[in-house]
Amino acid sequence: MLKLTYTEAGLHLERLDVSLETFVTNRTLLSLRSGLSIHIESSRAAFLLTADVVDLLFLKSVMADHLASKISVDRVDDRYVEVCFSGTWISSDLSAEEGTLVTALGDRVEFYLHKLWKLSESSPTFANF
Repeated sequence: MLKLTYTEAGLHLERLDVSLETFVTNRTLLSLRSGLSIHIESSRAAFLLTADVVDLLFLKSVMADHLASKISVDRVDDRYVEVCFSGTWISSDLSAEEGTLVTALGDRVEFYLHKLWKLSESSPTFANF
């Protein structure tokens, strides 16, 4: 499972070894027990990767045909590639700009996306964005 967390400071991508259903259930129980509001809905998220770390042909070959409706990878310009996928958005309320989007894309795709994200984060090109 991939967990993409949006905060004021930016975003963070993690790979977790837990099912999507278990994560959402545990997050819901945490909110209920702590008395905090929770909003859960189907949504889409996107993040940028530096084009110099992405082999688009390989990435598209890693993505199985059944993922075509769940994930897309498109070149934005000469420097960046956008990865967009659907998942479950979890936030404190309907209009919150901070929150978490979780999705299950399969181990191979999740591993490769996480690896590319980490490489992009350490890339000098991305730091100048």
